[in-house]
Amino acid sequence: MDIASLIPTFGNIVWTIAAFVAALSVIVAIHEYGHYIVGRWSGIKADVFSIGFGPVLTSRVDKHGTRWQIAALPFGGYVKFLGDAGAASDKDEAVMASLSQDEKRASMHGAPLWARAATVAAGPVFNFVLSFLIFAVLILFRGVAADPITVDELRTLPDTPSMGLQSGDVILEIDGQKVPPTEEFSSFARELEPAPVLTYTVERDGTVLDVDGPWLYPIYVSTTSPGWAAEKAGLLPGDVITAVDGTQVFDFEQLRDIVGASDGKPLTLDVWRAGDELSFTMTPARRDLPLADGGFETRWLIGLTGGLAFEPASTTPSLGEAAIYGVDQIRFIITSSLSGLYHMVAGKISTCNLSGPIGIAETSGHAASQGWFSFIYFIALLSTAVGLINLFPIPVLDGGHLVFYAFEAVAGRPPSDRALRYLMAGGLTIMLALMLFSVGNDLICP
Repeated sequence: MDIASLIPTFGNIVWTIAAFVAALSVIVAIHEYGHYIVGRWSGIKADVFSIGFGPVLTSRVDKHGTRWQIAALPFGGYVKFLGDAGAASDKDEAVMASLSQDEKRASMHGAPLWARAATVAAGPVFNFVLSFLIFAVLILFRGVAADPITVDELRTLPDTPSMGLQSGDVILEIDGQKVPPTEEFSSFARELEPAPVLTYTVERDGTVLDVDGPWLYPIYVSTTSPGWAAEKAGLLPGDVITAVDGTQVFDFEQLRDIVGASDGKPLTLDVWRAGDELSFTMTPARRDLPLADGGFETRWLIGLTGGLAFEPASTTPSLGEAAIYGVDQIRFIITSSLSGLYHMVAGKISTCNLSGPIGIAETSGHAASQGWFSFIYFIALLSTAVGLINLFPIPVLDGGHLVFYAFEAVAGRPPSDRALRYLMAGGLTIMLALMLFSVGNDLICP
């Protein structure tokens, strides 16, 4: 059963909060478990492992003396190690003074430097591992396009019933041009002269024949981006756009060019939906998109993605290919996030690109309403982001603690307790300011 069918209206507040809490709980649990398990392996005792903050709803104590609990406010979590005064791992002077030398070795503040550093770094590392595993498993489940390119299922398009193209056809040539290996097919397709009808040379049941088929990239709606103009206007996957402001269109690039040249003016789209002719009006939004070279491109967009006129047959990739895909996804998220922060600070792109908890919650709700695949992919994406943010060198974050440990390794002594208190207070102030700024973006930015 599709989880989206369990609710009457996608994006309602209850669904949004539930999806956000579910995604965040998984990510936080993995992050904190990384701290916990590496700490335990390193000889550091955990007093409390908590999912959520505030009043405790349920708890139990395991054989290692760790209290595992679920608290009432499910917007985070923490591991409190022996000697910690709170969730931020600040030192409890009274407790530390009461510990014997052996007990201090089992505390976060008395353990060797390597054990503390490994324990702190484990949280973000476990986030990256979670993302890697999800991305790799998803590509194994979904598969990659078979080589040579083969028709699996034809899209339902207006005025082009199946033509002559059929499921199972192996495409050899298009309009007389030899089809390259699948990995080069996208570039090859973009170089073809757009036409509503193409001639396909295919192999079918051992016979080579020429058949008519639709243009490779019709304006077929594969997905809509949560919260963007197309989704808000009511476009659905499977819709086919046939005209924009009365101008007939058939190629996705035509739509891209028209939207890009709109300068934010409202557009009226004629849409074919399972035989019905509908009309939608929407206003493109200006967005900053990351590029492969690390830069950004500013464009007007309505927030939809297209696809081929047919679903290509797929094959299961090797474990090595899935692993490479997982690493590439994480690398792209990290590089584009860092590039985005740099471009925002430099004033080269809008600060509205920074989403806060409200925006992330809305995205999680939309992702969940689109099905389990989109929701799990979103968890992997958010897990990478959480791991990256926690590595920022800001006191109260894991990255800030690692900076303190680096100082200790170089200077031969940790920062003074007084300096740590000031630095932690400063870090907390920075994080609260960023939180308020991002929430303001969620409320004010279009």
